[in-house]
This record gives sequence, structure tokens and C-alpha cells, in this order.
Amino acid sequence: MNAVIYARYSSSSQREESIEGQLRECKAYADKNNLNIVGTYIDRARSARTDNRPDFQRMIRDSSSKNFDYVIVWKLDRFSRDRYDSAIYKAILSNNGVRVLSATEYISDEPNGVILESVLVGMAEYYSKELAQKVKRGHHENALKSKFNGGTLTIGYKIDANRKYVVDPETAPFVVEAFKLYREGNTIKEIVQILNNKGMRNTLGTKMSITTMTNLLKNRKYLGEYRYGDVVNKGEIPQIVPEELFNEVQKTFARNKKATARHKASDDYLLTTKLICNDCGSLWVGEIGTSRNGNKYRYYKCINAKRKKGCTKRKGLKKEELEDLVIEKIKNFLLSDEVIGNRADYILKEQKTENVVLPTLKAQLKEIVKKINNLVAAIEDGLYTSSTKERLQQLEAERNETEILIAKEELSKPTLSKEDIIRWFNDLRNLNIESLSGRKRLIDIFINSVIVYDDKLLIVFNYRDGADTVPVEIIKCSDISISLPPSIPV
Repeated sequence: MNAVIYARYSSSSQREESIEGQLRECKAYADKNNLNIVGTYIDRARSARTDNRPDFQRMIRDSSSKNFDYVIVWKLDRFSRDRYDSAIYKAILSNNGVRVLSATEYISDEPNGVILESVLVGMAEYYSKELAQKVKRGHHENALKSKFNGGTLTIGYKIDANRKYVVDPETAPFVVEAFKLYREGNTIKEIVQILNNKGMRNTLGTKMSITTMTNLLKNRKYLGEYRYGDVVNKGEIPQIVPEELFNEVQKTFARNKKATARHKASDDYLLTTKLICNDCGSLWVGEIGTSRNGNKYRYYKCINAKRKKGCTKRKGLKKEELEDLVIEKIKNFLLSDEVIGNRADYILKEQKTENVVLPTLKAQLKEIVKKINNLVAAIEDGLYTSSTKERLQQLEAERNETEILIAKEELSKPTLSKEDIIRWFNDLRNLNIESLSGRKRLIDIFINSVIVYDDKLLIVFNYRDGADTVPVEIIKCSDISISLPPSIPV
């Protein structure tokens, strides 16, 4: 079987060794499981809280070529720290016959593994957001002092040793000229061409674009205003553009703005990629129909029947009723304390085998401490040279680095108690099932597939022990005749 590796680190403060370590462990995992690596995808200094990652998107696109069967990641949080992005892109990969594997976290192949994976992704998202809040507090304190908070630097400014804004004498004149050119009637495209020809470049050293120039001409920082979140400090940074010139440009923008009134109605069909036709094996997709009196009806229909490609199932299933039925079945599971207790016990058992990194780091730390103690004992016995001093300093540095790695590992993958897991399930109980996000989250976590027969629906849950399916009653208001199969206890 063929596989590719996806590796990522999130900030410029991390090093290339982070990627090398991920690739090494992923390759070892592939060798152990007889997987043939046919490619690697790497994103450097890219956060997993967003899907705006070039190589990640390239990997998703390449999956449609059917050249690989698995994506191996060092840990699941390398793939995504956002549970919705994770569900969406795993669904895309699944449709292309590709599965995501973690080299260091054991996720069962059984349906229960989906719930365990959801817990892991959810906890990674929680700690990511908690860290983001701490960073946000630090940025807020910087903002109160009008200090630079990182990110892309505004053209026309430099940052001094105290992280304060100062005028860049090389690029500030270009900024003023851009404002004047626009006031004089030049288009943004013309301004970009004029200033690029004069050598103007953005903060990354590349030529100016129309988007960059548009944002530049609207940036109130050039008036001397510092803005970060809800913090606005006027007169705290050097002013580059005179207020009169800035206001004239904004008025010109308002005159040139073209009103757009395009509103496209969109519907979220929550069972897309999960609803399967038993007759032809194709997916059922969303469809909107309009009656003679203008009323719109939303329903699911087999894509082959829709395209008249031989499927016998000509009638559709009403969207709202079908989704309500599935949500109701999930609610019944979440209301069962006994079933949730069993799931929590399963996850506790699985988490004992999931983290192979932490025990290795702790073993390394124990060995380093042992060497330090032996060396200290030798020094106490009179064996003190420049070499022993250098070796002791080296071991202490290794100990500090290993302790930091252990702390990071424990933070990113905390040991969950049964109470933690049950609290996670209780949070799902309290989701607002009337909201789109709440309904989508429940379906993403708990539903494997819904198979449509001529006389019944077969809902395949991710939480079954032994049996994979739970037959349910037919949607009464659908066009399918009612015929109930024998029920199987949950």
C-alpha cells in the first residue's frame, strides 16, 4: 500500500529539526507497517488552526489521483487543530479512498476509534485555544503600550529595539506617493505599475499587488493610529500621510465603490458524504425543488438517479426529516449514562497505548539524570577537570531540553481521566441541536454512514461494540414505504 507523509510546524520560533523528527518517526511507522512512502508534504511556520497551508491543500488535491492510500502524520494535531476542518478534509480524503494515520497515537480501526480520535482532536483544539488566549493577553498588554505584536510589518515603518514603530525613510515616500496618485485619478492597477517600476516592494521583498495596494490606501496607521483588536491609540506612532490627503482618498474610494447585491442561497446538507445508496453504491446529495406555487423543498437524492445513470431509486428523502431522525438517534445515545460510561472506559484503555513519545522522553530524562549524578559523585571524589565540567554542562543542557519537551508533550496530549471524558460527552449533550454547528458536530463525530434501502434506512454509528449497524424506523413523511427491520439493542 502506498502512503505519503504530511509534516508541519507552527511558528518561526521552531526549527527545521522539528520537521526532520516528524519525518523520521513517520518513516519508521511506515516501515513497521509495510507501507511504501511515495511522497512528502511539508508546511513550515503554518498553524493547524487554519486550512490555509499550501502543501496541505496540495496534498488534498493530489489525493484525487488515487496514487496513495494513506496520509501519515506524526500526531493528529499536525493534520488539524480545528475539529470542523479535520472532519471536512478527512471526508474529502475518505471519498478519494485515503485514510489519515498517526505515527505516535494508537487509534483503533474499529468504529470506537472515531470517538477516541474526536476526543484527541477536541483536546488538541482546546489546548490550542487556551494557549491562544494566553498569547492574546500578552498581545493586549503590548497593544496598550502601542508595541508591535508581530505579523506582517506595515509598509513605511520599521520596528526599533523597544518594538515601537518608527518611519522607514526608504519606503515611507512610496506610501505618500501612492496616496497622491490615487487622489489625482490614477487607478490602483496604474499605481501598482508606476511604483513597482520605481522599485517599491512589499515587506516580503516582492512586487506590489492590487490587493496590497488597496489595503495600503485604507490603512489608518498612516494617520498615526495604533489599532489592535479593540485597542485604538491615536498619535502613538509616527504619522506618514497628512489627514487631509488620507480623507480625500477615502472619499474617492467611496465614489468608486460599486454596489454588489448578489445573494446566493446556500443550504448545508449535513449528511453529504455519509448517505449511501444500497442499490448502486453512490452517494446521495442535496437537491432543491420548487413547486408550482413557488415553495422550495429540500431533499436528498441518489446522484446516479439524479443524473439518470441507472439507479432505480427515483424518489428522494426530505432533508429536514432525515437529519432530525439521525440527530434524535444520537441524542438517545448521549442520554444513556451506561453507554457513555462504557465509552469512557474504552477511551481510558486506549489512551494507555496511544502516546509512545512521552515514555521515551521520560526514559531519556532518567538516563540523563543518572549520568549527572554519577558525574557529580566523581567530581566529589576529586575527579574535576575542564572535560568533566564541560560534560556536566552538556548533560544539564540536555536535561533542561528534555524537561521542556516532556512539558510540551504533556500539555499537547494531557492524560485524560474518566471524569474528563464524561465531561466531554456531557458538553455534547448540552449542544444546541437547533444550531447548524451543533448538529454538524454531532453527525461528524457519531455517524459513520446512513445506507438507504428500498424499505428501510440503516444507520451505522461509530460507537457500536460488535455490531456495526443500528436499524431505525423509516421517515414517515418520506416517499419510501414503511417496513421496519428487527431492532438491535444499543
